Amino acid sequence: MRRSEFETIEVSGWGDRLARRIARGEVDAEFVIRTLEPYASDRRKARLQAVFAARMGSVTLVLDGLHDPHNGAALVRTSEALGLARIHVVAEHASFLAHAKVAKGTHKWLEVRAHREPSRCVQELRDSGHVLVGAHPEGTLLPGALARIPRVAIVLGNEHQGISKEILEACEQRVRVPMRGFAESLNVSVSGAILLAFATEARPGDLPDLERRRLYARGLAVSVPHADALLEAASRA
Repeated sequence: MRRSEFETIEVSGWGDRLARRIARGEVDAEFVIRTLEPYASDRRKARLQAVFAARMGSVTLVLDGLHDPHNGAALVRTSEALGLARIHVVAEHASFLAHAKVAKGTHKWLEVRAHREPSRCVQELRDSGHVLVGAHPEGTLLPGALARIPRVAIVLGNEHQGISKEILEACEQRVRVPMRGFAESLNVSVSGAILLAFATEARPGDLPDLERRRLYARGLAVSVPHADALLEAASRA
C-alpha cells in the first residue's frame, strides 16, 4: 500500500459499527452508560459530558463535492472543534476522503450525513429547519450575520467549480468573507473555518437530551478498553 493511501481515510457515518448502532438507537444508550461508566475515570466522564453538552445541531456544514482530502479533513477537524454535532456531504459515492494526519481522529466524534443526490441533502436540511447559506464571493451577507440565523447550514462548494447549480439555487442566502488584500479568494477550508467561527460564536449547546445521552454512551464505548466484551457480558447477565 502506498503511503498516500495509508494516510487517506474514507469518512462516512460514525466511523465504527458500535458507534453507529448507539447513534441509531439500536443499542440502548442507558444500558451502555450503566455498563461502562464504572470503568471510566471521573475526569474522562466529566470531559465527555462537558463536550457533548456544548454540541449544537443548529449549525451544520454542507460540503458539496470536495475533492482535496486535506480540505475535507481540515473542515471535519474545524467542525468538531467548534462544537458541531454533524455535517453533510454531497458526493457521488456518498462519502468523501479525508487526510488522516490532518483530521487527527476528529472524524470519530462527528456524524457525517452523506448524500448521493443534492436534492435529498437539501430536503433533509429544510425538514430540520435549517436555512441554507451558500459561501459565494458575491454574497450579500457578512459572516457576523450567521450567528443571528437560528438554524443555519453553511454550504461550501468544491475547489474548482464551487457550489453546484442545484444546491446554489436552493440556498436562501449567500455569504462572503470580506477581502481587503490583493487575494481574490481563500482556500475552501480557510473560508469554512472563518464562517463557522462566526456562526457558532456565543451559541450554546442545543442537542436534545436523548441525542446527548447517545453521544455520551458512544464516548464511553470509545474510551473504555474492551467495551464490546463488557457490553456482551452484561447483556447475558
